[in-house]
Amino acid sequence: MAEKSIAVIGAGKWGQALHFALSQNQKCLITSRTKRDIKDFVDLQTALDCEYLVIAIPAQEIREWLQENFVFSGQKILVAAKGIEASTGEFLNEIYEEFIPRKNIGFISGPSFASEVMQALPAAIVINSKSRKLYKEVSPMFPRFLKTYYSDDVIGAEVCGAYKNVIAIASGICQGLKLGNNARASLISRGLVEMQRFGKEFGARKSSFIGLSGAGDLFLTASSELSRNFRVGLGLAQGKALKTILEELGEVAEGVKTSEAIHKLSKKYKIYTPIANEVKLILEGKSAQDSLKDLLKS
Repeated sequence: MAEKSIAVIGAGKWGQALHFALSQNQKCLITSRTKRDIKDFVDLQTALDCEYLVIAIPAQEIREWLQENFVFSGQKILVAAKGIEASTGEFLNEIYEEFIPRKNIGFISGPSFASEVMQALPAAIVINSKSRKLYKEVSPMFPRFLKTYYSDDVIGAEVCGAYKNVIAIASGICQGLKLGNNARASLISRGLVEMQRFGKEFGARKSSFIGLSGAGDLFLTASSELSRNFRVGLGLAQGKALKTILEELGEVAEGVKTSEAIHKLSKKYKIYTPIANEVKLILEGKSAQDSLKDLLKS
């Protein structure tokens, strides 16, 4: 294994942005299922031989990818995806820990649009890990324009990163229906409360929801058309079919499947999640106007 070598696995927009950022301080490789015209592109095995891996594979695909491609040999892993597995309701940390020791895994969270990272615009992110040692190893790898913080509240970051995408869909619907700034601010703030209520059930710390991983990422994702999930909401408000919206996006909008997972977990544990539930119903064909009426009277 090459000493202090690093590779990004997954060459979507976020994977490419992280490759760009990490390439500022050291050589960083990148790979994906299809060959891309990207600097430092390598085959998968070459990437897997690196000591540090940044895995930017969508949440719904990661279990199968790990089963088919990954053999642990001491690698340190940073997880760059955000979501909950829809088929099982499992969080990403639960999936990864089936293949990799907990002390070798960190999860990236915080407000960080890929397009702005690619422009080297300043941002702050959180490395969430049960190992502070891992944080101290990877933090210097990030460029100065990305300030890093440490948290050991892995489940808090997992809930925040997954849930905010669902609220972003709701916010896009709100914007698309032209319901006004008051409505959108109310929706986002109640979404934050809902996220926190959900996270509490799984042991997440309250402080995570008012920090970069929670409020920071939520406010960003639920307020801009740079967000894929926000654009899904806009499309739904315009009456477009979900299949059409996703084809136009050309990339994964994690909130779509995450809404299914949240619904499954909230039903199992009897958690009150009205916004996430309505997003799931709208994605399945319910009228957004009917959902609005139901939310206002619930």
